[in-house]
Amino acid sequence: MRRVTVFVNGTSKNGKVVAVYGTLTDMLSVATNKLGIRACNLYNGKGGLIDDIALIRDDDVLYVSEGDPFFDPQNDVRARDDRPGAHTDWLTLNIGGRLFTTTRSTLVSKEPESMLAHMFQEKAVWGNKQDECGAYLIDRSPEYFEPILNYLRHGQLIINEGINLLGVLEEARFFGIEQLAEQLEVAIKNNQTPEDHSPISRKEFVRFLLATPTKSELRCQGLNFSGADLSRLDLRYINFKMANLSRCNLTHANLCSSNLERADLSGANLDGANLQGVKMLCSNAEGASLKGCNFEDPSGLKANLEGANLKGVDMEGSQMTGINLRVATLKNAKLKNCNLRGATLAGTDLENCDLSGCDLQEANLRGSNVKGAIFEEMLTALHMSQSVR
Repeated sequence: MRRVTVFVNGTSKNGKVVAVYGTLTDMLSVATNKLGIRACNLYNGKGGLIDDIALIRDDDVLYVSEGDPFFDPQNDVRARDDRPGAHTDWLTLNIGGRLFTTTRSTLVSKEPESMLAHMFQEKAVWGNKQDECGAYLIDRSPEYFEPILNYLRHGQLIINEGINLLGVLEEARFFGIEQLAEQLEVAIKNNQTPEDHSPISRKEFVRFLLATPTKSELRCQGLNFSGADLSRLDLRYINFKMANLSRCNLTHANLCSSNLERADLSGANLDGANLQGVKMLCSNAEGASLKGCNFEDPSGLKANLEGANLKGVDMEGSQMTGINLRVATLKNAKLKNCNLRGATLAGTDLENCDLSGCDLQEANLRGSNVKGAIFEEMLTALHMSQSVR
């Protein structure tokens, strides 16, 4: 029976003595089990490829590879890595075609639980591939790997100008360097340009208006007009849905058929504005001033303020024939001398609301809360049938 000593290609340590029997395939299978690698080729000490088991002699020294070419253990870098204290030895990484020279301790010590540390803590565990010069092959971006290697060297995150932090972050996550990934996430967040939520000025908005046909719906949904002066402008048919119009000056503006659904009009001034056919469902106009506004459309199109928050609003002298204020909140509001003929006020909160001098003929107040409401100097009698509480 013949016996041979087999080593992993390019090394002269941790060899195994095996018996030679059967075919070359059987020999490779034995080498696979003994060395813990996927044995594909056998080489003799001079680098000759063995393709027939009959060529193997007793006491031969053979080198087993996983398909890579023969590496002479006397000259290869891997032979030097096998010396005592190899964990501090210098090694070379081939990252995407670019060579980086460092020590094993640099890769292992700073982040011992990272994938990069595990790759070089114990030899042959990961089966790291090497190029013809012995450099370890890693298919990643060298541009983004360099900051990571420097971090492992001195513990500081230093990114050169022109390097994308997101690319470095992805490499840090790939190699499992969690502390660095956390630092990069913070750096990326700090470098992000804050979103521009500054209010749109009158000058900017007028430029938009001039470029838009009169009856076209200008899409202003969700925009910020806070504190802007939009007084006396033609704002018909504009979609202001969910827009921020708080503290806006909208005096004498024409908002006919505009959409103000869920818009923020708190503290805004709409005195004398034209609000014919306006949609203000669930809008917030708390504390706003709407004195002398016109909600009455001759064509019969009714303004809809259903569910709106109108706490403390001043709507004195406004024309609101047929307006829909169903389940709206008008607590502490001033509606003196308003025309509310045929208005829908069902379920409306009118607590402490001043309705003196109002015209409520045919208005529907069923289910409304009129606790503390003032009904002095009414133009028409308020029948009990109009309200149930």
